[in-house]
Amino acid sequence: MLLLTLLVFAICVFAACQIFVSRAGGGKIYQSVDSIPVRDVALVLGTGKLRADGSENLYFKGRMDAAAQLYHRHKVKHLLLSGDNRSNDYNEPRDMRKSLLARKVPARAITLDHAGVRTLDSIVRAKEIFGLTGFIIVSQREHDERALLIARHYDLNAIAIAAANVPFQRAVQAHLHEWLARVKVVLDLYVLHTQPRFLGEKMALPVT
Repeated sequence: MLLLTLLVFAICVFAACQIFVSRAGGGKIYQSVDSIPVRDVALVLGTGKLRADGSENLYFKGRMDAAAQLYHRHKVKHLLLSGDNRSNDYNEPRDMRKSLLARKVPARAITLDHAGVRTLDSIVRAKEIFGLTGFIIVSQREHDERALLIARHYDLNAIAIAAANVPFQRAVQAHLHEWLARVKVVLDLYVLHTQPRFLGEKMALPVT
């Protein structure tokens, strides 16, 4: 009986976290670059350029396409690329920069944040290190919702663009990861009060 009670409780908590995070992004996620308001900076959230089997990561491609469009259509002046830099062979910001340069975004419009090891770190560092109070978040819709919850918690005026999504059957593992991450972010923000792993010296972005 106790196990059944715990199971029901866990399911209820899981479901509540999914609904809570989804509602946090309501009205702040734009489906097209043309419809999104102008901001100085876009925060591009990192992911690996390749899947575990070595094939192209469509999440990565979608985010790079959206980020390049934001710049070329004059929706932003600068791109802050925030991601994990765990090894010489896995460096999300470096790979994003290469991809955006190939999409004709000039190097002067790009800044790398190698300490964005989690979404929470990327959002908080945008505020604490780079001095941003408002920006466009670039990711897929589900991830945008979680990122916007964090931004709202830290009193940031953030909006988001929904990059091209990936068919569910090609991203089952990514969806499972996102659902668990939604539970974790609620715990991080409201129970554990988790802080970024790395902060450091402040750095102004060359937004002109």
